[in-house]
Amino acid sequence: MKLRDLVYGLYARRVEWRLDHDQVPKHIGVILDGNRRWARAAGGTTAEGHIAGANKIRELLGWCTETDVKVVTLWLLSTDNLNRPDDQLQPLLRIIEGAVRDLAADGRWRVHHVGTLDLLPAQTQTVLKEAEEATRHVNGIIVNVAVGYGGRQEIADAVRSLLLDHASRGTTFEELAEVVDVEMIAEHLYTRGQPDPDLVIRTSGEQRLSGFMLWQSAHSEYYFCEVFWPAFRKVDFLRALRDYAARHRRYGG
Repeated sequence: MKLRDLVYGLYARRVEWRLDHDQVPKHIGVILDGNRRWARAAGGTTAEGHIAGANKIRELLGWCTETDVKVVTLWLLSTDNLNRPDDQLQPLLRIIEGAVRDLAADGRWRVHHVGTLDLLPAQTQTVLKEAEEATRHVNGIIVNVAVGYGGRQEIADAVRSLLLDHASRGTTFEELAEVVDVEMIAEHLYTRGQPDPDLVIRTSGEQRLSGFMLWQSAHSEYYFCEVFWPAFRKVDFLRALRDYAARHRRYGG
């Protein structure tokens, strides 16, 4: 073992030992950013970067299990990404499908898709549906896989779903306008029934949400990490939790 690895291990254990599990966020959202830049820096291909990023997911979920996190939302593919040239998009979709299959096969986590299925190719839709069905009764961390996801699209879909729901009951637009509120819209989000994210982590140094969970993150804390996603380490994760626990959360101010 290299001295650097030994020192890193000791430091990680020290951070973990000092972590107050009562202050751990119950829902963490993660923007997995930096796969391509990590690959370029390592002299590899874009596909190799995405594969390394996909392999990192199970490590993250293992750390979440150890620290009592209950829900994790992983942004794997945005609606904007769907506009990429086919020779870039198709390999990425295959890697994402493989990652989702691996999560379902692991047996420890309950997979739930968040995003617009209709925007995705039929094969990707099938993989997401099968993973969700296969893990429906798993009593473990809920893993929201955000594929074909956009925050504005989610809000538009929620409003559309709300309107259709009430139209099917015979509610008029005037009647609906009198009673519609924040809670009613929230009931039609992709994450309905789940707690909002307490903490949102973005890797690679970018300091913006890019439309991630716009509705749900109104009161979230944000942690921006300089490390590219494939190089994200347990100590980086623990630092994010430590930083979160040290903040005094103020709702609405």
